[in-house]
Amino acid sequence: MVFGIVSVFLSTRENIWSWPTAIVNVTLYSLVFYGAKLYADMGLQAVYFVLSIYGWYEWKYGGKNRTELNVTRTSPGFLASAAVVAIVFAAVLGTILSRVTDAALPYLDSATTATSLVAQFMMTRKILQNWVIWAAVDVVYVGMFIYKQLYLTAGLYAVFFVLAVMGYRRWKRSYVAQTTVPGSAVAA
Repeated sequence: MVFGIVSVFLSTRENIWSWPTAIVNVTLYSLVFYGAKLYADMGLQAVYFVLSIYGWYEWKYGGKNRTELNVTRTSPGFLASAAVVAIVFAAVLGTILSRVTDAALPYLDSATTATSLVAQFMMTRKILQNWVIWAAVDVVYVGMFIYKQLYLTAGLYAVFFVLAVMGYRRWKRSYVAQTTVPGSAVAA
C-alpha cells in the first residue's frame, strides 16, 4: 500500500520517481489479487509493470527533441475511441473469465481493468484527462474491494481517489503554465 500511495503521490507532482515505486507496487499487488481471485486485476499488474517502464522512459525522453515530457490534453475523439476499446476489451475479458475461471466478479473486474489500462496509458503520455478517469474508476474499485472484504485495499483506493483529484488540479496548473504565452490571457 505504501508503495502505491508514494507512486501516485509522486505522479501528481510529475516526479519521475513515481515509476520505479510503481514497479514495486504492482509486483506486490499481483500477489494480493491472485489470493483474492481477481484475475483480471492480477493480470493488470503485469501490464502496469510494462507500462511503468514505458512511462519512466516517456516522462524522461518523450518530449520534443528527446526532452522531458510536458502535460497535454487529448481530443474528444481519442477519448471516445479509448472508451470503445475499453468496453470491447472488458466484454471479451469478462466473458473469458466467467467461462474459464472461478473469478469472483468477472465483468466488473474486467471493466475496472480495461478502464485502468486506458488511464494508465494516458498517464504514461502525461495526458491531463487521465486523472478524471482514475477518479471514476477508483470509486468503483472502492466498492468492489469492500464487497470482496479487502478493506485495506478499499482504503488505498479511496486515497487514490483523493490523489487523482489532487493530480488533476496540479497537472492542470502545469498545463496552463506550459501553454500560456507571456503577456496573453491564461489558456484553459
